[in-house]
Amino acid sequence: MTQATFVRKEMLAPQEPPVSERGAIKWARENLFSSPLNSLLTVVGIVVVFMLIKSALPWLLHGVWNASSLPECREIIEARYGEGATGACWAMVRERWHQYLYGFYPQELFWRPTLAFALMFVALAPVLYLGNRTVNTIMAGIVTVLTTLALVGVAMAFPQTIAGADAGFGALLVAVVLLAALTAVAWLAPRKLLIFTLLYPAIGFYLLWGGSIWGPIGTLAGFAILVFVYSLTKGQLGVVVATGAGVVAASVWWLAIQSHVTGALHSIVPIGTTHVDSDEFGGFLLAFVIGVTAIAASLPMGILLALGRRSDMPLIKALSVGFIEFIRGVPLITMLFTASLLLQYFLPPRTNFDLILRVIILVTFFSAAYIAEVIRGGLAALPRGQYEAADALGLDYWQAQRLIIMPQALKISIPGIVSSFIGLFKDTTLVALVGLHDPLQGVTKVVRAAIEWKGIYWEPYIFVGLIFFACCFSMSRYSMYLERKLKRDHR
Repeated sequence: MTQATFVRKEMLAPQEPPVSERGAIKWARENLFSSPLNSLLTVVGIVVVFMLIKSALPWLLHGVWNASSLPECREIIEARYGEGATGACWAMVRERWHQYLYGFYPQELFWRPTLAFALMFVALAPVLYLGNRTVNTIMAGIVTVLTTLALVGVAMAFPQTIAGADAGFGALLVAVVLLAALTAVAWLAPRKLLIFTLLYPAIGFYLLWGGSIWGPIGTLAGFAILVFVYSLTKGQLGVVVATGAGVVAASVWWLAIQSHVTGALHSIVPIGTTHVDSDEFGGFLLAFVIGVTAIAASLPMGILLALGRRSDMPLIKALSVGFIEFIRGVPLITMLFTASLLLQYFLPPRTNFDLILRVIILVTFFSAAYIAEVIRGGLAALPRGQYEAADALGLDYWQAQRLIIMPQALKISIPGIVSSFIGLFKDTTLVALVGLHDPLQGVTKVVRAAIEWKGIYWEPYIFVGLIFFACCFSMSRYSMYLERKLKRDHR
């Protein structure tokens, strides 16, 4: 009988896997060269990317940032890199960046859209990261620092921004103090920022358009009337009828009473800032005003339309189906032309209905119809047992939707909702067709029409495309974060 000559007495230490089974080599083998076809496509893709970089990189590296015209750019490029050399003329971006960002907004008031843009992120923080003190504080702190630097940079680029502003240097100081105070609130009581979020639409409107301060206050008073009437009648009339009564009361205030009250208050206490007409809006300022407002308003409207389409009440269902199918059957360009040309014919004589407001309303309707179908898909994906569980708990319809059904449906619908929002934000460039100066067509057409930049082509589109990509990519990454946060099925 053979006896063992050696027996190991201790365990071997863990060994690293072979080189082919870890790191970049494993990733490339599994993702790029997993089959003959994938290997061929990878090689072809590498060759195409190499050719694109080979042709575009010299043009990008030969770029010129300091010049006053396109011919001067070309002279500088030929002087540096030889006759016949080509390069990007980024000097156009350097000279006209303010038009791409602010359109034709008065230069002495650049601080107002800058502050409104910064406050928008502070207002979004408690919505995107509800109750997260660290993230809210970091977000508000970064916005405070960047806004301070931006306001100083704008003041240095346009000295009249300080000298000719409504309140001079004090306005900038108040802006910085306000942002610092909101940062402190984010740290001490992050949920209290929701109050600022509710007030931000009026604050943003006042900063952008200016005028009498009593106008935004009167609008907020209408919402206060809506809440008051709803709270007063909810117990006797129910949620739907009480909401309708609140909307009617608020509409009466806005349409028939507000202008008289706010006009009287302004005559007694004339507090306000310089008014800016909508014709002076343009660039990314216009894109964000239309896109952010339509996104914020279309989501709750889409939820109501989705619930209405699934309602058992024939009238509510018919109205919801008719609205959704009509809006989805009409191109967005047609609706923009309706907002620009036809809508004014259906209003009372001498009614001054702002064009940007008309565009926002119809773009919101357009987005809400698509959001409603996305959310309806999420509602249809829920098993019937969720509805039965809500009934077993004794919840009424709205309690069940708020606590059980809608949170799950929205979680399922996140990719579709964000995809619709990204498409909506990019579609804001179509407003150039109704005479508004969007960053892609409106402002670029004005810049290229100037004699000093006549003939420039790629640079403005690349600049605008990069900003659009940064915004859309940020929305996409946030949606992925939200999906990971809400994914609880495998925990």
